[in-house]
Amino acid sequence: MDNNTAQENTELSAEELREQVLEAIKTVYDPEIPVNIFDLGLIYEVNIYPVNNVYIQMTLTSPSCPSAQEIPSEVESKVKALARVNEVAVELTFDPPYHQDMMSEAAKLELGFL
Repeated sequence: MDNNTAQENTELSAEELREQVLEAIKTVYDPEIPVNIFDLGLIYEVNIYPVNNVYIQMTLTSPSCPSAQEIPSEVESKVKALARVNEVAVELTFDPPYHQDMMSEAAKLELGFL
């Protein structure tokens, strides 16, 4: 196998892993809102680094969210449970501040904003 083919396979694998990570994230819900946190727009960034380390930057609907400890911990545990994931780092940020415009169309429809 030449280097280009090996590199393409590595990139494809990282993209496939990223899709698995996103699917895992979509199983996490804010307990007060019947929409997953991805569709709510709480996930700002997902990166897959060498040796399948995953970095996730996310926010919450507000800094005083009662689930501020549980949601990031649940994201970390669900992603870490994926077979190919090595390490998971979840960073919580409030910059930029969350706004309802960050929601997917499906989430807005589900919550009656459309």
